[in-house]
Amino acid sequence: MINSKQLVEITGISRATLNNYVGLGILPNPVVRTPAGDEARATRLGYFDDEAVDIIQKVQALKKEGLSMAQIAKELGKQNNDDKVSSAGEQGSLTNFSDQNITWDESIDNLPAPAYMVNNNFELIWWNDKAAQQVFHYSDDLPGNLEARNLIKLLLSEKSAENSDKLRELLLPHLTAGKKRLTQQTLIKIYSSLSSEQLGFLKDIYNQAEPLGKEPMTHFPIMLDDAEGNPQPADLYVCFYREGIFFTYSPVNLESDYLLNFLSKRNFVINELMKKRKPHLTDVAVMVADLQNSTRICSELPAEEYFELINNIWQESESVFRKYYGTYGKHVGDGMVYYFFPQPDCDYRLNAIACSLELKQMMRKITQRWQARKGWFSDLFLNIGLNVGQEWFGSYHAAGHVEFTVLGETINHASRLSDFARGGSIWATKSMLNQIPGKNRNDIGFGITRLANNGESVFVTDTYASLGSMMPDGVIAEKYEQVQMMPITEIRSMSGNEALDRED
Repeated sequence: MINSKQLVEITGISRATLNNYVGLGILPNPVVRTPAGDEARATRLGYFDDEAVDIIQKVQALKKEGLSMAQIAKELGKQNNDDKVSSAGEQGSLTNFSDQNITWDESIDNLPAPAYMVNNNFELIWWNDKAAQQVFHYSDDLPGNLEARNLIKLLLSEKSAENSDKLRELLLPHLTAGKKRLTQQTLIKIYSSLSSEQLGFLKDIYNQAEPLGKEPMTHFPIMLDDAEGNPQPADLYVCFYREGIFFTYSPVNLESDYLLNFLSKRNFVINELMKKRKPHLTDVAVMVADLQNSTRICSELPAEEYFELINNIWQESESVFRKYYGTYGKHVGDGMVYYFFPQPDCDYRLNAIACSLELKQMMRKITQRWQARKGWFSDLFLNIGLNVGQEWFGSYHAAGHVEFTVLGETINHASRLSDFARGGSIWATKSMLNQIPGKNRNDIGFGITRLANNGESVFVTDTYASLGSMMPDGVIAEKYEQVQMMPITEIRSMSGNEALDRED
């Protein structure tokens, strides 16, 4: 026979995974006895038949084929062990993941086990009560500040890190998922505030994690405490979306793939998650863009062509926003609002600027097409205002429609800049440029156009001016009164970006 310690060393699985296999009936219950000889340091050890090694290797092969633990248990003859599953439930086992039955109404809110979603910085943007209590061990709601809701930091907190082996078992699938999106250098950058011991612990687990393929979903066997604190076998499903990563646990159920069927409806799931996204305090760059002279353009075109033009602009801009991680805020007539949030591998403020400049190029091409088509000389301009701040981000829901928004002055100031801009220009606040590191700010061409002594206009680089000082004849419209002293600058170029460096 072979003891549990030897079995773990030979197969490379963890002790928690071994317990999982026993709980599922894949392996028989071990014979527990006092060891002898060289094993005498352990007071009690579990012993398995030698064929346990072959069984575990078969499990590992089936996992690589994409089978869930429930499917593997069936494959290895678990059907004949239903009485064991039933008795486990009576002892506070599988059924304790939820007070409800496995049948449910396929709603994100009613998932029968812990579930949560993180953005690409691994910050929680949605979770259910079961996750708060059973995974993060919070009796109250989680912090409102997005940075304080970092998944890994929560798992490393004192509430979750009492047992290092248990913590490693829980962190491994999360860092394996993170490895698909984050390099080790990015990981270190995000968690630079951790202690050297914690950072070394994360690096070790990150290196241990096996790279994932391009599949949009994967799963891991895991032991998770139920509502009473008893460790129970579960499947942890991980779904990858552009907006982040979704984690949901499933009590091992051998007779139904209810959760897999639900998760396969990817568009429905991500739309539901985005609707339920929790409000949070976050750093954000806001872009407000308006089509100049839209009233005149509307009067010059038949109604159907005007709507075609507007839809043309919005559809072509969508891929540009996606490229720079822009989050849709709203479209109001011929204007739009987008948000740019911190990303693990790029600067969200530079993303907003690069996106604005690429939109400017896009509008030139759309102008050329419509001028050739209509034989007119009208230019099409998107006037853009940019600003940054730390604001509450949330959503409004009405009649099935969801609109994301930030609260506070950041969006109001960006809107005033968009109103002020003319000729497709891009205006940003001084505070936004000041927050960009100097080496990156040097790549941005910005400044103010001033009149020289001879009356000619000269663009003076790396300068700012108050908005009020640039108003015609010094007249300050009511909507600009509160921002007339705000220092702003016009952004004209940015080097280091191939898409922007190319000549049109």
